Amino acid sequence: MKEPAVSADPTQVLAFETDCHLFDGCGFPAPGLHSFLFEPLLGDADGNSYFNKTMLLALLGSVIVVGFFWAAFARPKVVPGKLQMVAEAGYDFIRRGVVYETIGKKEGEKYVPLIVSLFFFVWMMNLWSIIPIAQFPVTAIISYPAVLAGIVYILWVSLTFKRQGFVGAWKNFTGYDKSLGGVLPLSMTIELFSNLLVRPFTHAVRLFANMFAGHTLLLLFTIASWYMLNGIGIAYSAVSFVMVLVMTAFELFIQAVQAYVFVLLTCSFIQGALAEHH
Repeated sequence: MKEPAVSADPTQVLAFETDCHLFDGCGFPAPGLHSFLFEPLLGDADGNSYFNKTMLLALLGSVIVVGFFWAAFARPKVVPGKLQMVAEAGYDFIRRGVVYETIGKKEGEKYVPLIVSLFFFVWMMNLWSIIPIAQFPVTAIISYPAVLAGIVYILWVSLTFKRQGFVGAWKNFTGYDKSLGGVLPLSMTIELFSNLLVRPFTHAVRLFANMFAGHTLLLLFTIASWYMLNGIGIAYSAVSFVMVLVMTAFELFIQAVQAYVFVLLTCSFIQGALAEHH
């Protein structure tokens, strides 16, 4: 049996890093959890600290987002240039289409910088999936969506206590409504569990799961295109390659949608914290 060749990095098997093909007597090198693990670029994975590819992409993504808006607004003009026009369009879309529509103009204005930053950061982290050489969505590693969701969670809980007071906050979290009568204790328990435990979990997992699944599908069709590039399998390889193109276009759409959904839910949480409980 012919074994698939792998790169120097044993945690990655990419389509162009194997000489294993259909009819060669070797198995299909399917993507798996190993496709989401990277050797440290600096430090030791067995030690206390290290720096790997996803960390590098997250850092570069942050620099790109900050650099883009810095370049666009460092010297704003009354008649904007192309870069300023694009930046203003993106900023205004999130401000009016997400923040104002969800929280309202008066209350929401102070949260616009946060929501805009979250949207473009998440979007950039997602976009790495289809950028050559990088080819990996940072948000497919659960720790990144978890930290972002944690920031939103802390903001939401603290804002609820600040605006509603101690008693009002707990009424908000539990959905207290005395008109429910005998089912009120059960309803409050379910609401409390849902709001304080399930909500932050689903906020993070929704983003992570979509990026994880999308990257896995892209890997699957990319590796399949290379694997079947042999003999009569070339016809199947062509179909698989078409699917790579289709999935790439679809991922472009999903990446933007998931960034939008993440900030939309964030605004919904903030709006719930600011709304008076009746």
